[in-house]
Amino acid sequence: MPLTPDQQAEIDAARGESQQTLRATVPGMEAHLYKAHEVLDHGFVRVIDYMGDDSAITQAARVSYGKGTKAVQNDEGLIRYLMRHWHSTPFEMCEIKLHVKLPVFVARQWIRHRTANVNEYSARYSILDREFYIPQAEHLAAQSTVNNQGRGAVLQGEEAARVLDMLRGDSMRAYDHYEAMLSQDGQDGLARELARMNLPANVYTQWYWKVDLHNLFHFLRLRADSHAQYEIRVYADAICEVVKDWVPAAYAAFEDYRMGGAQFSARGMDALRKMLAGETVTQESSGMSKGEWREFEASLKG
Repeated sequence: MPLTPDQQAEIDAARGESQQTLRATVPGMEAHLYKAHEVLDHGFVRVIDYMGDDSAITQAARVSYGKGTKAVQNDEGLIRYLMRHWHSTPFEMCEIKLHVKLPVFVARQWIRHRTANVNEYSARYSILDREFYIPQAEHLAAQSTVNNQGRGAVLQGEEAARVLDMLRGDSMRAYDHYEAMLSQDGQDGLARELARMNLPANVYTQWYWKVDLHNLFHFLRLRADSHAQYEIRVYADAICEVVKDWVPAAYAAFEDYRMGGAQFSARGMDALRKMLAGETVTQESSGMSKGEWREFEASLKG
């Protein structure tokens, strides 16, 4: 289980406390506060704090644009306008702080999103738990023959069992050696900051991750996409469920324009105009590469 009894008791105690406040609160987010949403085999995402709501976005926009927003009839319409025209600063008025438990190799992908504040569990000061991400059999896939970053067919039978045995065995063996190297129980062992180098990339770490809504949407657009690696996508999916309860109007606009929409290059737009005019367009006549054409066709199919 992702949570120990002590951690669950701490969460229950935090949720049992309540304080009066004059700041904006969102019932949907209040229900999420401190709760752990389980992800993968030992991971979780939980909301520690948040600031702002849908009205904070429109409030900031009206301060910034004044008379320019008078044609917009309501807050939802204004939010859709801001999303449609790629405005960013109004969405930066909302922030969220998450506690995330995740495998190290997922964390190294995640940290590429540098527009956030991060404080990670330190293996220099503390000893990491014996917890590793071991994929379910249905997520064991071979390398894609089309996409250098993607997965191909799922491994079956003996091959899947062989890979799982190696993953489990290597993980446990590495942790055994990690423990044996540590300076504890009176022996002259290795410093924690050095012993940690022996741990595999599937060991779990934790961090607090604070980000504004604009940059969170950018993260979700990339990581909740069907082409993202499964192990980070499930975290993004869990966060999506939180965000839609936090800023429902903004999330609906994000889903419509970013997740459900498509962006075309100049060549793509030219090809689309010709298709609408009844002309036959091929990859060769479009001027696109094979990869561009494949992505263009995928966008049209939805």
